[in-house]
Amino acid sequence: LAVEVTLALLDAATDKDSEVQEQVRKSMLTLGKQQPDRVLAMCQDYLLKHPKLVVSHRVVILQTIELIVGCRIDAISCPRIKSIISLASDEMTRSKEVVPDWQQAASNILVAVGNKYINDIMEEILSKFQPGLLPHFFVVQTLANLSDSNVYGMVPFLNAILGTMLPMLSMAKHDNMKWVFSSALCHFSDGILEYLANLDKAPDPTVRKDTFSSEIFAAFDILFNNWLQSRESKLRLTVAEAVGSMCHLMASDKLEEQIPKLIPAILSLYKKNNEHYIISKVGEGCSTSVLDTLCPPRDNHINCDRCSFKTSSSAPFPLANSFPDRMVMFVLQKLENSNERNRMGSLAVLRHLINSTTSTMESKKLLILASIRQPMADHSNKVKKRVVQVISAMAHHGYLELEGGELLVRFLVQHCALPDTYRRGQKPTDPEEVTNEALRTMCDNTLHLLTTTVGRLADVLWPKLLYFLTPSQFSNAASPLCKSLIVLGNKKKSSQEPTLIIHNVHALVVLAVSQLNAAFPFSSRGHGAPSLSLLQTLSVNIHPKTEALWEKEIPPLLSTLEDQIAPQLLSNTLVTVDDDKWVCQLAAEATRYLPTYNAALEEKSFLYRCIGTTLQRSFNKELVKKQLQEMLLAARHSDAVEREGVAMSVGLCANSHLEGTLAKLEEFGKSDAFKKSPSIFNLLKERNDVEIEKVKSTLILCYGQVAFNAPPEKILTRIDQDILRCINKHFNTKVLGIKVETKDLTMKLSLIQSVGLIARAIRVCVKKQGYVFSRKQELITLMLDLIKAEPADSLRTPVRHLVMTSCANLMYPSASNESFDLLKVCVNSVFSLPPETHTPEKIKEEETLDPKDTLAALQELLKSVLAKDPTPDGLQSVFKVKLGSLAQRVNMVSFHNLGALLGRLSPRCSDPRPAVRTAAMDCIYSLLYIQLRYEGFCLDYKDDGVDSLLPLKDRLENPDHSILYKTCSDLTKVMSKRLPQDQLTTLVFMLFEGLADSQANCCRASSVILNTLLKNRGGGLHELVTHTHTCTRTHARLTQPFCCILAVGQTVLILASQHLQAVINTLVNQPLPFDSWTSEMWMALGADPIVANQIFEMVIEKLLIMAPYVDQRESMIRGGTRKVATCQPLAMTCGLKELLLNGNSQEAAVGTFPQLFSCLTVRLGASVGVSAPRDNNTKQTASVHVAGVAADALRILLARAQLDEVMKRLDEDNAWDAMKEQGSHTAGVTLLARAMAKHAGPRLPAIVESLCPSLNNIYECQRITVTAFFSELLNHHVVTELMLMDVLMNNMMERISDPCCTVRMLAVRGLGNIATGSPEKVRPPLSDYFYTGSSFLPSLRKLITHEAMSGLSKVLVYLDKKNVHLLVVYIFMKIKPFLESENDEIRCASIHLMGNLSKFGSGEAVFKDQIHNVLVSLLLHLVDPSPEVVKACKYSMRVCAPVVGSEQITAMFQNHLHDEKSLHYGEFINDLTKYLIEDFPGMLNFYHISVIQFFKSNWAEVRAGAAMFIGMTSKTTRVDAWVRNGLVMLLQDPAPVVRVKAAEAMGRFH
Repeated sequence: LAVEVTLALLDAATDKDSEVQEQVRKSMLTLGKQQPDRVLAMCQDYLLKHPKLVVSHRVVILQTIELIVGCRIDAISCPRIKSIISLASDEMTRSKEVVPDWQQAASNILVAVGNKYINDIMEEILSKFQPGLLPHFFVVQTLANLSDSNVYGMVPFLNAILGTMLPMLSMAKHDNMKWVFSSALCHFSDGILEYLANLDKAPDPTVRKDTFSSEIFAAFDILFNNWLQSRESKLRLTVAEAVGSMCHLMASDKLEEQIPKLIPAILSLYKKNNEHYIISKVGEGCSTSVLDTLCPPRDNHINCDRCSFKTSSSAPFPLANSFPDRMVMFVLQKLENSNERNRMGSLAVLRHLINSTTSTMESKKLLILASIRQPMADHSNKVKKRVVQVISAMAHHGYLELEGGELLVRFLVQHCALPDTYRRGQKPTDPEEVTNEALRTMCDNTLHLLTTTVGRLADVLWPKLLYFLTPSQFSNAASPLCKSLIVLGNKKKSSQEPTLIIHNVHALVVLAVSQLNAAFPFSSRGHGAPSLSLLQTLSVNIHPKTEALWEKEIPPLLSTLEDQIAPQLLSNTLVTVDDDKWVCQLAAEATRYLPTYNAALEEKSFLYRCIGTTLQRSFNKELVKKQLQEMLLAARHSDAVEREGVAMSVGLCANSHLEGTLAKLEEFGKSDAFKKSPSIFNLLKERNDVEIEKVKSTLILCYGQVAFNAPPEKILTRIDQDILRCINKHFNTKVLGIKVETKDLTMKLSLIQSVGLIARAIRVCVKKQGYVFSRKQELITLMLDLIKAEPADSLRTPVRHLVMTSCANLMYPSASNESFDLLKVCVNSVFSLPPETHTPEKIKEEETLDPKDTLAALQELLKSVLAKDPTPDGLQSVFKVKLGSLAQRVNMVSFHNLGALLGRLSPRCSDPRPAVRTAAMDCIYSLLYIQLRYEGFCLDYKDDGVDSLLPLKDRLENPDHSILYKTCSDLTKVMSKRLPQDQLTTLVFMLFEGLADSQANCCRASSVILNTLLKNRGGGLHELVTHTHTCTRTHARLTQPFCCILAVGQTVLILASQHLQAVINTLVNQPLPFDSWTSEMWMALGADPIVANQIFEMVIEKLLIMAPYVDQRESMIRGGTRKVATCQPLAMTCGLKELLLNGNSQEAAVGTFPQLFSCLTVRLGASVGVSAPRDNNTKQTASVHVAGVAADALRILLARAQLDEVMKRLDEDNAWDAMKEQGSHTAGVTLLARAMAKHAGPRLPAIVESLCPSLNNIYECQRITVTAFFSELLNHHVVTELMLMDVLMNNMMERISDPCCTVRMLAVRGLGNIATGSPEKVRPPLSDYFYTGSSFLPSLRKLITHEAMSGLSKVLVYLDKKNVHLLVVYIFMKIKPFLESENDEIRCASIHLMGNLSKFGSGEAVFKDQIHNVLVSLLLHLVDPSPEVVKACKYSMRVCAPVVGSEQITAMFQNHLHDEKSLHYGEFINDLTKYLIEDFPGMLNFYHISVIQFFKSNWAEVRAGAAMFIGMTSKTTRVDAWVRNGLVMLLQDPAPVVRVKAAEAMGRFH
């Protein structure tokens, strides 16, 4: 055994890879099994010579020693055993600190040796286990492990060990020492028990349990009383486990003494630890005594195994019946626990107790009622759900009738009013969650259940539920409350119980609430219908006279529930009752109830209306003034909704109490509410200016409502002196005697609304009586000032809307000058707003402003003015205002000459209105005759052309568009003849503007006229072509109809037919990428095959001579260049693509297909890897994929040529994407040539002819593209059929000397493809080329090398042996260096070529030697990372097998090396090395020399295979030192797989 191998393995023992470590251990173990003494000695020496070795390294070596000792202990000499014991003991105790891995490995060696040499081990261990000294941790641990592994050898020593150990227990202060002593005692106890259980096998059968009892009890006392209470859970568990084992060895009397302390202590461990299994095992040591202590015999008739109960009320509950007091107290105490689960369980038990044990619970009802309050206050809905269930049970057993039962009813009602937890459509994420909706539904159902099923609760619920109906916090519970009250009331009414009658005052409050609920019937879960039904039930309580009325009116109302139900019902009720005292009481109660609805303003506003309606029916004037005073003082004037409610209430009251209402308003206006007094609690004022403004706003609004609601016969005399005077006083304040107008928006809005209400009132009154509104002009002026003050450019307030609404009523009656001024201001104010208003704006009070409302108000104002004067003069006055405003926003164009006039008028000949069309024709007729007069013709001159327009007028009556457009075309012919040349340009530009006409018909007519004009007179517009294109693009881009765009395209086509070069130059100079308009114009040029053919020829010629790109420096800092496309060739390519999209271009495209195909293919090659140019205006790189444009154009060309199969194949192979990218361009062109050869063969001769000149182009990219195309054509036999072989072959021969490496590579590939496409053309001259090429293979680039070898492989198939025989060995030697090439393709090609050469070398000894030279290389490359190389190796080894000279190896290669089958490389090499040793024993050293070269291979798999080969061949042959040194180096290889195989190979050395 070589020392260096073992040392190398020892050095590698701590490899960072775990798999390598494992293999090193296996190899060491293999070597150790062969020569245990020698390997152990080397391991021992290694450790001794390296005292500072890292711990992990020492651990691995110690583990190796343990493995060798464990499997070959019988073969190890005694001296070596003793030295190993000494070494392990020293390693274990060298460090006083605990180093677990190191010391555990040493301890394991001692345990392994102790299985046979226990006496030697104990001698060493006990020398370090001395009395009075605390031993090393692992000394104790080793003793414990020995008692497990060698029970019969250790037990005889245990008595002495225990005697020595007991004093040490009190010396142990640290938890780790306590743990190891406890663990050792546990193992000792288990070992003793095992020894005693198998005395027949024991060496000393006289050993008894009591031999150890006293020592065990002494140790038990220390562990149980001291160590078991440790805070460390791991120590507690170990101590408990030791105590459990020690109990088996304790004397019975001692054990019985400890049971009362032992059992509780052990049970308490369940709470402290999660390892319940270990704790449960402890009980086994206590056996029968423990069980007797836990379960003393009691009553044999009671089965205590299980205790269960059901929720059924009839289910037995033995515990409650036996111990009612204790059971109830226990459950009620648990209710005090705030834990959710505890409370839910306790409530479930309490419910069961109430239902199941009625008699026993009778005396505890009050206690339960008091205790249930705590869970009622819980915030958890789950707990509340259980509480509701308990309340339901309590209600059925008479709890709610007791004192405190009303709290339970309140709890139910309170939770009937819960708000929603989630919005509509949302769902809880937790399926067990109890939502507010679920709890509320449960409470609704419970309340209904108690009302309908528990009869004795009627007297409890009837008065109580009524009082819950009025507080606002229970408003959401109104619906279930009303339903329950209806059931209870109907029962009492049917039985005529006196308790049906309730307190009158509360009945009035119920009436008010029910009115409110009916006014908003669908709020609060639909409380409208139940509230009305409850009124019907309570009618006798509210007033005896209402019963008959409500019996009649409420049922129909329930089926409709309109918004005005409640006011009408209230009014009818008040009329029916006709009891002033009752009415006054109702008004007073409703007023007191107002603060309840502070959070519900709509309901509060309605309640104000109800109060106004009630006061309207009251005859008590003092009460009316009092209630008005209370409302005005208590109202929150800052809220708009409440202000309107108060004003409406005051207005309704004024209908019957006009004098008193006006007096109260004037009195309130002079009251303290408007005085400013300083606050004693705040530095600010008690009532600041803003609050006073809000109060004034309310008063102003009140005066407007008073005017609107007051009796018509009384109000007119009060408007000027009482109402308008007070409004003016509150709106305008005086400072130092000067009137100051307010800026408060609220007051302005209130004023506008009041003016509108006053105007409506006057408008109604003047129809019945005469009246002169003296202050009308003053109000109109005020309205105009308000609207003028609004910002002209935005809609920020509703002032415009309200002013115009108010003015619509104020204008009746009015003078015409008043109307004109008002309308002018309003129209200007609205039309000054932006034409498109974005999202509606919001004012301060969050009212959304919609501009449509303002426009609607203006429309209503205009309607009111027209309604006042429905005559043509009235209509004229309105339009005079509107058109005057609109004229300011329209830029009127003046027409200066004939061309301009004709350009404006002629498109009108297709106007949608026939009258316009006819008038336009008449104008044109007159203009042309005027032009004739200017030309000198006499007045009576008649022109046949101009007169021909008169018959065209009849055709204008036909609404058919085609006829109208034909008429416009005929009209244009006449105009073009009579229009002077100097007017032509003006006419053309006017027609350009017509392309953007708002009428689609006129837009189309403009294009028809323009095209007809250009056909007749376009020849003289050469200088205007560029400007013409710009104008058509500018104006027609606004055109929406597609037909108009086509017409404009026709315009460009007409210009192109006359001025092709100018049009193309204009289009080419458009910015890139082309916009949609330019693209449409290019496409339009394809509509005419003649024009399209001319464009194709022009573009092909330009692309062939123009530079496709220029080299530009990337930056001044980095240097380097990049290819940037030239603008005009790129624009032409883009234009070709768009032109070919026109289906009419197919004829021209097919006619020039070979030239177009060749041009676009070469253009594509010149575009790959080229960047787009920068835009001259924006200086930004155009977003154009240069190669993509050429590829798209080529693709469309193939479609136009109807080469569908070609396109299908290219799409399937993703060839288009490949051709556009630089890295895959040649592959894409190869796919293109392949598809053309297979499906477009007849077109190839012309294409080849067109492409050949490009092979001499100065641009490498173009030569590469053409060479790649020709190279692939040679791969198909069609070129022979088309007689193109010689042309293509000659071109490839010429390209061999091309300066571009890629071109040369493609040329070599093409020559190789001849063998595939036309094998009959393979002749010795061609093969001579490959031989010549192979002579300078090393000097060529990698790609050329690959193609040369691939091509030679193809050619060799078709050559005879006589042509190749002399050069086989020479070629073989030339390609051998490429077997180890870094390039996968070259490596694969060289191996494949080697296989193909084998048929020419069979029977040649020289060739056999060459095969053996590369055999090792082929074997190792069977695990090459490239799958293709592996396949090539299998192929070459199969075909070269007969040359090797071994029938066994030949058969093995033929049977196992198949391409489609996987190969188990290890088994294959193992079997192969056997045959090599057997058939070629003299070649092994040569093989070893060959393998050594692969120790430095670039591939880890190959290096690993080389190590494996050495290992396989070392079984029968001594390995030289240099080979072993190579393996030692591989142990330091960066790849783990290599290190593993190197270690495995070393393990095979013997």
